Amino acid sequence: MPFGAVLAQVGGLGRFQVLQTALLAVPILLMASHNLLQNFTAAVPPHRCRAPGAAPGATSASPPDTDPSSPGAAPGSPESHRSPGATRVALDGTPGSPDGAQPDVTWGTPNGTLGPAGAVLGWSNVTPGSPDVTLGSCRRYVASAPANVTGGPRATEPCRDGWDYDRSVYVSTIVTEWDLVCGYRQLRQMAQSIYMAGVLVGALVLGGLSDRFGRKAMLMWSYLQLGVMGTCTAFAPNYASYCVFRFAGGMALSGFGLSIACLVVEWIPTPYRAVTVAITGFAYTLGQIILAGVAYAVPHWRWLQLSVSLPFFVFLLYSWWLAESARWLVLSGKAERAVKVLRRVAAFNSRQEQGEKITVEMLTSNMKEELAALKASYTVSDLVRTPVIRHIFFCLSIVWFSISFSYYGLAMDLQNFGVSIYLIQVIFGAVDFPAKVVVTVSLSYVGRRLSLVVTLFLAGLVIVANIFVPTELQTARTALAVIGKGCLSASFNCVFLYTTELYPTPIRQTGLGFGSTMARVGGIVAPLVKMMDEYYPFLPPAVYGVAPVVAAVAAAFLPETLNAPLPDTIEEVENRTTPESCVPDVTSAEVAPLAPPWVSPPAGGSSITPNHLSSR
Repeated sequence: MPFGAVLAQVGGLGRFQVLQTALLAVPILLMASHNLLQNFTAAVPPHRCRAPGAAPGATSASPPDTDPSSPGAAPGSPESHRSPGATRVALDGTPGSPDGAQPDVTWGTPNGTLGPAGAVLGWSNVTPGSPDVTLGSCRRYVASAPANVTGGPRATEPCRDGWDYDRSVYVSTIVTEWDLVCGYRQLRQMAQSIYMAGVLVGALVLGGLSDRFGRKAMLMWSYLQLGVMGTCTAFAPNYASYCVFRFAGGMALSGFGLSIACLVVEWIPTPYRAVTVAITGFAYTLGQIILAGVAYAVPHWRWLQLSVSLPFFVFLLYSWWLAESARWLVLSGKAERAVKVLRRVAAFNSRQEQGEKITVEMLTSNMKEELAALKASYTVSDLVRTPVIRHIFFCLSIVWFSISFSYYGLAMDLQNFGVSIYLIQVIFGAVDFPAKVVVTVSLSYVGRRLSLVVTLFLAGLVIVANIFVPTELQTARTALAVIGKGCLSASFNCVFLYTTELYPTPIRQTGLGFGSTMARVGGIVAPLVKMMDEYYPFLPPAVYGVAPVVAAVAAAFLPETLNAPLPDTIEEVENRTTPESCVPDVTSAEVAPLAPPWVSPPAGGSSITPNHLSSR
């Protein structure tokens, strides 16, 4: 690669590149925090209808009218927490007698739930928000109803006075603050879809602006926007403003993710690029584990939102030191600035003498191929204009969409596994480490197509299998979910590398960008599909499981690219047949097989300088 010689002249992988990559990797730790934040800020605690006239927020981990000093009460039973002479409140809000009358409609039932003995009505022994939880958590008995003398069902009504929540685990969430339960519980999933829509818009808008104004400029703007919007989210007065701020935060997150990917890739020499991007990918994985610890330490949603947003102001301050991409500067007609930046890097790497030899004429001469490629006109229509490229395009679109769709369907549904949400978040993050290592070996020795097909099929298989595992077998359910999530993470890395090797150089960025767009769409749709569990509880996990299987079938029709040279023209792809023997193309090392989902650029090829993945 011509520009590689320039990087070698200023120090290759020198002190500057190491330090800049480290400074760019730190914000990636918090990228997962924002993507998966609603697992904690929008958690649904156990809840019940508030009694008429009761003060909001009176309910805690145990019923408010109980006390462990009650004589004769069995340890651990609801009666053991009842204070002497306390008036017991019935489900309909009417007071009972101090001696425990109305045992069939009070807190003091044998199973510790609201309502008649033996009923399952929604305080501590059912899944909050599930469709079968109505009486107690979503409905209450009508207080003014006449006495039932026929033995028929008693009249009920919705929770007209709000809800009380168990705050033993979640001190405050957007669900408890704005009562996003029962008839309003779909708004919880809607908020996540709005956030993912912001991520998509940010990839399209900020990615394009990155090509126009520079990687460093958009990186700094994205830091500022995410810091401000994240802080505003923490102080959001209502649900509508919360969604607006989250949307803007999603835009910023996508913007700085793309800018970081560009700066990392464009400053690292080819031989070290895969390892360097792998390190940043592991930073994203580590961020998922850090999120669990931060959420556990900060149980109030507003403070948690603030905790993962304020650090971006610190990132903004030190980002002034970072260097703009010299490659982008040359391709943007700013060769003089590129020379200054390269000389600064050379001095930092103790190569000042070599840096002084760099001139504008030398840069433009070394990068004449890249400059010539900019004059060629290629559009999105080239992805569907010819039959082979069109075939690749449709298959990859299905794969990108399905992976992201199922990934976020699993990652944003941690409460349904029946174990500590903090523990499952740590496990979900940790599984990415072995998954990425295994798939890296598989890509190199087994091949791209088989690795992608196997990981997708296995992911779909375990997700569907989890539907038939009884809820009592929490360990088995969690294990299957972890395997599925690990396979989807591995699939992300497979399809990123595979996509760059299938498309020819002129439309590689466009194809990779459109794949990323389909992934964002999958992230938007995933929470919306979750809303269907109100009518068909088995349907969302079934859809999440079938999607990777369909994607595996689509991936099976793609050509293998292991050890094949990267195609340079559309005609080469159209005429290409599977070679009997191919000399490994060293430029394929420029594509990072461990690149995480956030590395993928937006539609239109606007995130990374043209030909950076395949320049020869």
